[in-house]
Amino acid sequence: MAAKRRGLWVLLVSTFFAWGGFFMVIPMISVHYVDGLGWTAAAIGLVLAMRQFLQQGLTPFSGVLADRYGSKPPIVVGMLIRAVGFAAMAFAVTYPILMGSAIVAAIGGALFESPRSAAIAALTDERERSAYFAKMGVVSGLGITAGTQIGALLLEFDFRYVALASAACYVILFFLIVLWLPAVRVAERGGALQGLRLAFRDRTFVSYTGFMGGHQFMSAQFSITLPLIAVAIAGNPSAVAWVYAVNSAVAVILGYPVPRMAERRLGAAGALISGVVITALGLLLIGFSRGLFSLLIAVLIYSIGIVLARPSDQTVAAGLANPAALGSYFGVAALAVAFGGGLGNFAGGVLYDFGTHLGMPALPWVIFAAIGLIAAAGLWWTLLAARR
Repeated sequence: MAAKRRGLWVLLVSTFFAWGGFFMVIPMISVHYVDGLGWTAAAIGLVLAMRQFLQQGLTPFSGVLADRYGSKPPIVVGMLIRAVGFAAMAFAVTYPILMGSAIVAAIGGALFESPRSAAIAALTDERERSAYFAKMGVVSGLGITAGTQIGALLLEFDFRYVALASAACYVILFFLIVLWLPAVRVAERGGALQGLRLAFRDRTFVSYTGFMGGHQFMSAQFSITLPLIAVAIAGNPSAVAWVYAVNSAVAVILGYPVPRMAERRLGAAGALISGVVITALGLLLIGFSRGLFSLLIAVLIYSIGIVLARPSDQTVAAGLANPAALGSYFGVAALAVAFGGGLGNFAGGVLYDFGTHLGMPALPWVIFAAIGLIAAAGLWWTLLAARR
């Protein structure tokens, strides 16, 4: 019991540093390279898409590693590789170097993401799981707040400081996890690919993962087009910090009570679907914002949707997963981020450039919202209507 409590605390602390380090550098990439150096949004969108696609695309294999060897070894190695990737961005003065550093960071993230989620599912039971995921939402909000504010501050001096500070967060996590995270078994012993076969043959889980790709498409705009429209509307890179401050405030203040209340009233599936719909509405309003105040109101709505969907997503995935192969199931679930988030980063950059070129800045945001509503309808059918 003591080892279980220590493991959950370590994973909670790791959430803060992982989100803080990530959002310290990733949103600042588009600001630095597009607004600072004049690179195209589509080019940076491709870098972010490649990072996300590779990270989540490789995650099923880290899930297999977690099923076979336990969650701790891939998490430890992943944190170290992620640190190397983000540190390399400090010296990314050409496009190939930037792409290469993003790929290394993606491999690191792939190694620790699904093993960490599987470890949480293994260390919690159904009664406490949704509450723990809600706490993680609050802690991630605190990490995003610290990361984006520090990243925006350091960007005023040099992007190198941003990248190196981000890498330092993962070095801290490497030592924390090596020293304090207990060994966690997340699956029954079996063949190396047995868990993946179980997950891919689970029609409900595969359908759920596919429609969650639409939500991840919307969430990806947080890193690529949202910083760009904030700068375009306000005419100042500091507006990015304001946007992320609103998002983080929502995550910290509402990140625990709102998902808990929604799940009690609607169930985890209902709360998730509601969150996807509200996220789509927020994106639509962002597209029609013409001042900083209206943009921040739209971001507020968008953030409420994200806060509502994120812990419910984890709770639903854990409930659908076969306990015999938690690592593999969470690895397959990450494919929603690989395809939806990866496409969202690339298509988001392309559509943003296209809308600007046509003089129709709201166009990409209408498309983002439509994709989200389709995803919500698919999740409703998969999780509620078909089962009923």
